[in-house]
Amino acid sequence: MSTHKIDLKSLNCQQLEEFLSRMGKEKYRAKQILHWIYQRHVLDFEEMTDLAKKFRCDLAEQAFISSFLPEMVETSEDGTRKYLFRLDDGQTIEAVRIPMDESRATLCISTQVGCAMGCQFCMTGTFGLARNLRTEEIVNQVCAALQDGPISNIVLMGMGEPLHNLDNVVTALQILYLDDGLGYGTRRVTLSTCGLVPEIRELSRRIKVNLAVSLNASTNEIRDRLMPVNQRYPLEELLPACRDYAQTTKQRVTFEYILIGDVNNSIADAKRLVALLHGVRCKVNLIAYNEHQGAPFNAPSEESIKAFQSYLLQRDIVATLRASKGQDISAACGQLKGKFAEQSLNCTFE
Repeated sequence: MSTHKIDLKSLNCQQLEEFLSRMGKEKYRAKQILHWIYQRHVLDFEEMTDLAKKFRCDLAEQAFISSFLPEMVETSEDGTRKYLFRLDDGQTIEAVRIPMDESRATLCISTQVGCAMGCQFCMTGTFGLARNLRTEEIVNQVCAALQDGPISNIVLMGMGEPLHNLDNVVTALQILYLDDGLGYGTRRVTLSTCGLVPEIRELSRRIKVNLAVSLNASTNEIRDRLMPVNQRYPLEELLPACRDYAQTTKQRVTFEYILIGDVNNSIADAKRLVALLHGVRCKVNLIAYNEHQGAPFNAPSEESIKAFQSYLLQRDIVATLRASKGQDISAACGQLKGKFAEQSLNCTFE
């Protein structure tokens, strides 16, 4: 028998059933174990008291249950909380808990250590890609944040490109959806992509999830400048894939549009955007560019933000403006990781 132990948080229900079957156990035991892990937050098999003692001992010999504790936490005046997690190989990732009102919160989680996409407006891209997150590393961000209270919605919009880590992300989503696990419905989870067209089409075949596409431009010329992925999958390929995704899933696609001063925030840009989205069941989420130290772009003016949104609304496009959260902390993707790295180099972090 291999001495390698398997992390049960890396397994969806079917995979756990198969693991238990190899141990000679009944399939229904999987739901019992999932309930202990995700609803009772138990990490020690000895505490799973409705399992026979011999079974618990066998599980301890062949498996374990991982967990995350944040290495650093920053809390904003508005209640936004950013977590820095250290992985077992020394790498670090981030998650952000965003309060929506007194009873609801959204958690933004990471799917990779760094990112290979190289979007010009994103600090995470400056780190490059170190590796994909394993399934349990994606799931454990949610489990850790739940220790601070309930989470209403989950967005895969943190560090990394989720569709660049498709297999692990799909398995993590299956775990998040489990009724006997974390119990998030498909409408409560959103995946954000920079626009990997083949993977968008594959995603619609494999699992249901709200899709958000980082668009940020109304022309290939501007999008090429902002997002290198557009040179591989230009707008004339991306938009049909998004239209087909909405038709297949019966859910609107969200287009994220970061408004950058004097780059993509003119009324001419808004006019082209309206034409571009014609025939796609969608909504637009406008986001004012978040300047950071060394940022290559400028934030848009309040006047241009309002004018851009009004133009879309007047043409029957649902256009929301994402409220800025955590402005007094390192809330943008990669900022806390960058701050931690800088502090470590200066030997000032304790």
